[in-house]
Amino acid sequence: MTRAGSLAPVSWSRARVESFWADAEVVAVPDDPRPGSWVGGPSVQLVDGVWWLAQRLRRPVGEGRGFANSLSRSDDGVHFEPVAALGKDAFGAESLERPALVHTPDGRWRTYVSCATPGTKHWRVDLLEADTVAGLATATPRTVLPGDAGSAVKDPVVRHDGGRWHLWASVHPLDDPDATDRMTVDHATSTDGVDWTWQGTVLAGTPGTWDARGVRPATVWTEDGATWALYDGRATAEENWEERTGLARVDPDGWTPVGDGPLLQSPHAPHGLRYAEVVVLPDGGQRWFYEATRADGAHELRTVLLRA
Repeated sequence: MTRAGSLAPVSWSRARVESFWADAEVVAVPDDPRPGSWVGGPSVQLVDGVWWLAQRLRRPVGEGRGFANSLSRSDDGVHFEPVAALGKDAFGAESLERPALVHTPDGRWRTYVSCATPGTKHWRVDLLEADTVAGLATATPRTVLPGDAGSAVKDPVVRHDGGRWHLWASVHPLDDPDATDRMTVDHATSTDGVDWTWQGTVLAGTPGTWDARGVRPATVWTEDGATWALYDGRATAEENWEERTGLARVDPDGWTPVGDGPLLQSPHAPHGLRYAEVVVLPDGGQRWFYEATRADGAHELRTVLLRA
């Protein structure tokens, strides 16, 4: 896939990249600060001045993995109070990954939950729907992206363009049991956000580069008439769980990566900075959220305000 070195969102500048970490505020920290203990994987909505956050809570492998998705609210986009939690047992899942929180055009709430099938490398996506965010905790899940014997589907990003629904998900081939961490970004469309039709792969890793092993969608937003995406990438299987963030231009023919390396990474080894979310503000500014590696090896959730 061709990489574009000169493209960039109008609001972006190299100075912002360099100050990104220093200007950020911590939103949430793990209860048990050690490697494999994470909070993050954020999906955020700003509705009528209120911030709503869905995120994944995780313990180390063997101690529960992704044990829950939490739902929280905030008045300022930084300080969040819990509203509800979605436990993995309610989905019959071995682990949960990043959710996608959606406010529908008719005012209802949805969350698309990534669920690991016990005893396998397979993943699927279930949907919850309710009148309120708190009501999602008692909604009945239904599977909307089942995957199949040859592929796992997880980590969706969901958008409505005013006419139809779009979804980008991480798709993992399961043909090699020793290489199920490989991943591509695939696109699907829908008239109702429930029944999806796959449109094909829009982004794959580039051999010999920082994202060669696999890529995963993080967020999609529109700015000054152009559509952009952030995505997670890793070069090797050993970088699993410590992906860094790349930038891509979104066009009808696919996603075009910008630059020859990651846009963002943590200053703390092994430099993971992933699952970034961008919320465009009414004044044209942006608030970014992301999960990042700390000095102790745990992951925390951070946010940074980019003023217009």
